[in-house]
Amino acid sequence: MNQIKHITIKIFHILGLLSVLMVFTTAKKDFVKTNYKEIYFKNHNYKLTAHQERFLWADSVLKRLSLEEKVGQVFMLPVYSNKSEKYYEKVENQLIKFHLGGIIFFQGDPISQANLTNRYQSKVKTPLLIGIDAEWGLGMRLDDAFSFPKAISMGASNDPELVKLCAEEMAYQCKRLGVHFNFAPDADVNTNPENPVINYRSFGSIPANVSMFSKAVVKGFSQHRILTSAKHFPGHGDTQDDSHKTMPVLKASKQKILLQDAYPFIELIKDSVPSIMVGHLNAPALDPRPNVPASISAPIIKGFLKGELLYGGLVISDALNMRGLINKYPTGVAEVKAFQAGNDILLQTADIDIAYPALLAKIKSGGIPIADLDYSVRKILMAKKWAELFDKKQEVKIDSLIEDINRPYAHLLKQELFEKATTIIKNEDNILPIISQKHSDIASLSIAGKADNIFQQKTGVYGNTINYIIPFKPSEKVTYQNILNQVVNHKLVIATIHQTHNSDSRDFGINPETIEILTEIQKKTKLVVIVFGNPYAMRLFKNFNNIVCAYEDQKEAHAAAADVIFGFKSANGRLPVETKSLALNQKTIFYNKTTEGNLTDPAYLGLDEIKLSKIRHIVDESIASGEFPGCQILIARKGKVAYYQSFGYQDYSRTKPIKSNTIYDLASITKVSATLQAIMHLYDNGKLDLDQNLGLYLPQAKGTDKENISIRSLLLHEAGLKSFIPFYTYTNSSAQAGYQNLWFSTSPKNTYLKVSQNLFVSPTIKDSVLQWVLKSPLLEHRRHVYSDLGMILLQHVIEKISGMGLEAYCQRHVYEPMGLYSTFFNASERSSIDKIAPTEFERVFRGSQVHGTVHDPNAALLGGVAGHAGLFSSAWELSKILQMNLNRGTYNNKRYISTATVDLFTKNQSDKSHRGLGWNKPLPDDGNVSEYASDQAYGHTGYTGTVAWVDPKYDLVFVFLSNRVYPTVNNKLIKNKTRKRIHDLVYEAIKDEIIL
Repeated sequence: MNQIKHITIKIFHILGLLSVLMVFTTAKKDFVKTNYKEIYFKNHNYKLTAHQERFLWADSVLKRLSLEEKVGQVFMLPVYSNKSEKYYEKVENQLIKFHLGGIIFFQGDPISQANLTNRYQSKVKTPLLIGIDAEWGLGMRLDDAFSFPKAISMGASNDPELVKLCAEEMAYQCKRLGVHFNFAPDADVNTNPENPVINYRSFGSIPANVSMFSKAVVKGFSQHRILTSAKHFPGHGDTQDDSHKTMPVLKASKQKILLQDAYPFIELIKDSVPSIMVGHLNAPALDPRPNVPASISAPIIKGFLKGELLYGGLVISDALNMRGLINKYPTGVAEVKAFQAGNDILLQTADIDIAYPALLAKIKSGGIPIADLDYSVRKILMAKKWAELFDKKQEVKIDSLIEDINRPYAHLLKQELFEKATTIIKNEDNILPIISQKHSDIASLSIAGKADNIFQQKTGVYGNTINYIIPFKPSEKVTYQNILNQVVNHKLVIATIHQTHNSDSRDFGINPETIEILTEIQKKTKLVVIVFGNPYAMRLFKNFNNIVCAYEDQKEAHAAAADVIFGFKSANGRLPVETKSLALNQKTIFYNKTTEGNLTDPAYLGLDEIKLSKIRHIVDESIASGEFPGCQILIARKGKVAYYQSFGYQDYSRTKPIKSNTIYDLASITKVSATLQAIMHLYDNGKLDLDQNLGLYLPQAKGTDKENISIRSLLLHEAGLKSFIPFYTYTNSSAQAGYQNLWFSTSPKNTYLKVSQNLFVSPTIKDSVLQWVLKSPLLEHRRHVYSDLGMILLQHVIEKISGMGLEAYCQRHVYEPMGLYSTFFNASERSSIDKIAPTEFERVFRGSQVHGTVHDPNAALLGGVAGHAGLFSSAWELSKILQMNLNRGTYNNKRYISTATVDLFTKNQSDKSHRGLGWNKPLPDDGNVSEYASDQAYGHTGYTGTVAWVDPKYDLVFVFLSNRVYPTVNNKLIKNKTRKRIHDLVYEAIKDEIIL
């Protein structure tokens, strides 16, 4: 009987090492050994492969190990880096006493783990194999470490190459931390929605897809020589129990196991996966003995895995302290049986002080042949050699460790993967993508989400959305009728579901009241439901018309969902699992409405986030010193918004924080974002000649000294006009007499224009102001003098040629086509006053706080719509106008102005000044623009504390909006050159160009 047993063992050894021994078993007598690195076939001058070389090297090391050292090599001890020194000393003593081959780290932090790794490695004779169970990255186990999306999200991405790149970055992080072995990927095919332990850890329910993504992970990790382990053989996906608590049963037939559960493992074996982990699950079709888990089953490991499937790599037991095993097989017994069954590495024993002596005694008694031990230890040594444990000193460098394992590239990959994964499951109302022009009245309802969640931040700038929050999960004890009554009045409601979990038995943490609320909304208006959670939860939303699965409640998933539903990204995601009433979505829904304007990670655009982070320091200091109460800053590069931040408050009472959709009085930026855009459009359409005189277009100018002024000279500010005239003083008989009734009213009147909250002016004032401009004296010399008066004249030219008001013309040809719904004149009439930053408490003309009406007194006199001032906008919307100009007239594949026209207007035009046509150009020592700005740059400033710059050389847009004139005008912003200093940081952050 013993003879048969030994023969059987030898057969398994031969099968297991077939790939290595094919050469050695036929030509052993022909080897001439010089040293383990240089081995040749006699008379053939044939050098061994790296694999064969590792085999012989491991064999030479094996011969130097004692029996006790060999036994120690098969154990990987569980350890922690968040314990006491007493605990660390105990681990250190166990490593030395039992000659352990490796450790697997769990809870702790990277610095502590690195220090312990260095400490433990220094105490052992044979380098330790350092492992970690980090399926979605080091952050799964360690504080201050990075987490990638879960496997279920990766499976939804439909992009194995991207998954491979994520795995490469995970491997880099492991390598940097001194980890050699990550116990991933989970290669289980999760076909059971009620599976409590695999679930989101699986790539999905399709064997071929699980195989494809598992291979991608293995290949990615191999790029950095990090070992991986496919788990949990023969397949844990079609089970209903948690092996951490009890022993699950895989009830499938052997044929089904081959075609489904074990399929990814079979494919990975073909692809040379370094190791396979065997699960604590009973598989009667492979081993009919009751209560025998695969992890200690010789028929499954030696017979099926090594024998039938011809697997010769490392075989590893699942954690030997799990109740699915030790409920039936106590510590000591479990380890012996696991090794006898064919496991090479015994992972995570519950008590090494019991397990090691038990295995050593069994081997010494002959119960386990030494040949079996040598077979396993040789493979372990070969794996260590492959992972470069013997090639260099195993010391982890502590400096910059946290930064290195959280480098920006990882964040980019994570963001891209969530973008690829976001899945449109149903779009029955054909709402998606949301086009701002069609859906300008949107409610964003966050259920159980945080008040500052990224999804609502993004949708707040992508569309005209109003945010509502139910801050915790609805229940029957709480009524939300007030919120419901508000949201159903919107034409579209986007409801996002947060704080779900992964247990099917408890409906994934989604209360029935949530479904009732959404049902009520769908009855009364259009509804899109976005679930930041498990795809199996989609069964609960089967009765809704428009469903999006975003997989995880993380900021990157929030950002991705916003990008997808607003069409900034294509909806490539596929539902990776089949759930009740919702079949697998295998169709790519591709729309990609736009490629411009969405928020993107700065690193994608060649910008250094650390440099950009310094902007906050400057802004915080400026707010503290009273330069302005708050501001918005936007940086766009290569057509994408890399940075959009709001700082401070609308005023110094600190009650209304600046938000992404706060709008500001742009002041003189109106000249280039309204008047100039209209001028370029008219020029482009052949309706305006720059070298014709004003009198041709404006009959009122005939007979005046303004008649022969050219349009070009007005745009260049070289027409000889005065810079500014306070026309509001022309309406006063005296400072004490108040306003003449001829012009003003303190209450609204039909056709009267609004000057301020309690002052209105007759529309005839526009003709009077025009006459006052035309009659104003010209300067003696036609030198460059920046003038508001020229822009007032150009407004009249635009309105005369087009037959439309300036605002109406810009709305029709620029703002509405571009989806700009917060860019307008007379903001208080178009927007909630709470969204508008106030400006000055102005005492001379209006005698009141200016809030929602234009700050400039002449523009106010003209009813808020003027060629030189009056436009309100946010940094987000203003940047779109600038981006269109940077694109030389196009935005989102639509042309607004010809390339030739933009090129003409933005280049230097005159030797008298630094200006383009309408645009400002950089000057040396200009406190409003960076010293690094190229000579191609163009932009404008505004009196209220605003600035906007475009630099074609660096494909850059910069917007800074503030209300520095609140509550009274101060020049600290200008004196301290704050806008320039921030702009400098933007240029210094550019990494893909040498600018300094």
